[in-house]
Amino acid sequence: MDDQPTVGAVIEQIAPRLRRAREQRKLSLADLARATGLSTSTLSRLESGQRKPSLELLLPITVALGIALDEIVAAPRIVDPRVPQEPTKNDGRVLVPLSRHQGDLRAYKMIIPAHDEEPYLRTHEGNEWLYVLRGRLRVRLGEHDFVMDAGEAAEFDCQIPHWFGAAGRGSVELLSLFGRHGERIHIRARTSRR
Repeated sequence: MDDQPTVGAVIEQIAPRLRRAREQRKLSLADLARATGLSTSTLSRLESGQRKPSLELLLPITVALGIALDEIVAAPRIVDPRVPQEPTKNDGRVLVPLSRHQGDLRAYKMIIPAHDEEPYLRTHEGNEWLYVLRGRLRVRLGEHDFVMDAGEAAEFDCQIPHWFGAAGRGSVELLSLFGRHGERIHIRARTSRR
């Protein structure tokens, strides 16, 4: 299944396949126009990719050429939309990927266990977005120290020193969106404090 083309590639292949099929049968555009009832202009634009192919146009052409439709239109690849979820663990925090890492933005579900942890503020490039799914999240952002409950969201510039962890006795589960710089901070092992 992986060697099948995408939808865009299927559409791009139609024009050259039409031309090749017609030329293999040694037919001119005028010959094919007479056999299909389509104008030579329409057939020419289909073969050059200037006209969008439709079943109304392709079916009479394939009948006239004596070929199956799938010789002109290959089946597009069906991509499995599920994201492989291979969690990583760092200092008891679990990061579950929710995106395929295309582009700059990364999405994760994060589970932070409850434990007494001294806030360790960090900075890095980019922005971060947090959404609390379950539990309570303590956030240190510069001089601000606040708690977020389930259903609350925050967005901040990561150049501001920040830290977040579980507030209270239970763990916290949240969604986090950040760029590549933030990903390196969240995934790599904590370095020793100075």
